Amino acid sequence: MRLMIVLAAGFALTATPALARHPAAPHHRPSSLTNGAPGMVSAADPRAAKAGATILRQGGSAADAVIATMLALTVVEPESSGIGGGSYLVFRDARGIIQTYDSRETAPQAATGNWFLGSDGKPRDFDDVVPGGTSVGVPGNMRMAARASREHGRLPWKTLFQPAIALARDGFIISPRFHGALGSARSTAAFSAAGRALFYTADGQPVAVGTRVRNPALAVFLTQLAERSANSFYVGPNANAIVAAVNGAAHNPSPMTRGDLASYDTIERPPVCGSYRGYRLCGMGPSSSGGIAVIQTLAMLERFDLSRLGPNSPTSWHLIAEAMRLAYADRDKYIGDPGFVAVPVAGLLDPAYLKMRSQLISTDRTIANVVAGMPAGATQAALGVEAVEHGTSSFAIADRAGNVASITSTIESVFGSGIVVNGYYLNNELTDFSFVPSVGGVAVANRVAGGKRPRSSMAPMIVTSPDGHVRLAVGAAGGPTIPAQVIKAIIGVIDWRMTAQAAIAAPEIFAPSGPNIFVEKGTALEAMIPALTALGHASVKTLEPQTFKANAIEWKNGLWKGAADPRSEGIAVSQ
Repeated sequence: MRLMIVLAAGFALTATPALARHPAAPHHRPSSLTNGAPGMVSAADPRAAKAGATILRQGGSAADAVIATMLALTVVEPESSGIGGGSYLVFRDARGIIQTYDSRETAPQAATGNWFLGSDGKPRDFDDVVPGGTSVGVPGNMRMAARASREHGRLPWKTLFQPAIALARDGFIISPRFHGALGSARSTAAFSAAGRALFYTADGQPVAVGTRVRNPALAVFLTQLAERSANSFYVGPNANAIVAAVNGAAHNPSPMTRGDLASYDTIERPPVCGSYRGYRLCGMGPSSSGGIAVIQTLAMLERFDLSRLGPNSPTSWHLIAEAMRLAYADRDKYIGDPGFVAVPVAGLLDPAYLKMRSQLISTDRTIANVVAGMPAGATQAALGVEAVEHGTSSFAIADRAGNVASITSTIESVFGSGIVVNGYYLNNELTDFSFVPSVGGVAVANRVAGGKRPRSSMAPMIVTSPDGHVRLAVGAAGGPTIPAQVIKAIIGVIDWRMTAQAAIAAPEIFAPSGPNIFVEKGTALEAMIPALTALGHASVKTLEPQTFKANAIEWKNGLWKGAADPRSEGIAVSQ
């Protein structure tokens, strides 16, 4: 059983796979807006943010800009997201109505709980199952785009594709972060001949920083999608090409069928919502675990005066870590695809339950053994062992009419499965399932099943002020650290009165349910390790800064301001 995974930073994380699969990135401050604007796009790549802003300037809605940004990311950030993957979209319209769309990938109908077990009945090695077809789920992003356009769009479908088509046709410049990904994730980036032809030289080296790369196959395919509809992704030549590629993969062929693609649809889920110091927090419910983890953690912290303690107090970070550990314990045990398992959402978010869980937290000592609670509606479930998404991108958008979107999109590992179809990479999202279907005869909530969506840590959130106006839309990339980044950003804005930019840039702490907690290397939190140890955290490790990648927009003084993670190449662009 793959219980101990060694991280690039040189430590092990119990029951949590490697976090440091992200390539190295320059540590620089992005060009975020400070003066404010009537509309805003914050994304992890400047060219994608500009694509979304272009659509806003043409009169498009926030939903239109979401689609244009996602399509542009397919071109310029293929290591992290795009049409070969899936997403969670949290959308708040100008009337204040929140809708959440689950466009997470699904397993082929042929998949069973033994999907990632070897002939010996033991879980296969993660790095062995990622490349090829077995890890590929049916992509969801084009169904998301179609529904968002139909329900909330203003501009013609074809218009939304034009920035991405231009980037693919005319080329884009290889950035330092992308170049790092090509070097560190060669097993997937160069898995297929199409990927090698796009991004590697004749002698097998990644193309240099500053190189202009054109993707004519993707330009042609995006043009076809623009002229037709999202259905042309799921039936016809593209669907046939996906099936042929995963069925015929030289490594890990998959029995995915054309029916698996044709039957895929985005599901509108009930949003999960909670309160924190008078603010309303709303996010994505299961199959996402992120929204619940964020709301639980903040609810357990509400009885502590974090504002008085401030960000320079080790006690503040100790309390955040303790609440996070309790939330992650519940996540690990109970959350999965609600179409397949009974997730006790109401019980997990019940204020009385969270008050009881909060009483386990003390300002001067650490919980010795963190275990899942027993919320109302919970049924017997076993802890599973699974991988987590590493190739992810989050973006936040507001238009001048008052519509706001927070969306997180992923292809899971860097460059996903490595399979390239029509110029885009297919995801390896199925490795987000538990590799172990049951423990001691008890089924794991996140076990593999045909048509099922794997659990995710993605946590796009919209925070509404007591006056009813959106205060913050935020999300992050970084696998299991995603809820931690969102939690810290919300605390920074609400408790510590930071700008969204300062809150995102603040040091990060990550505390899964096991004995280890992690702090960002090279920050004030690393200097607090002795103080955290004195509070009872016996194992405090460090994470590299490039693990984190958050984006946000905030409403201040009647205008939108953008925020993008200085650890990334992200940027915010005004309408």
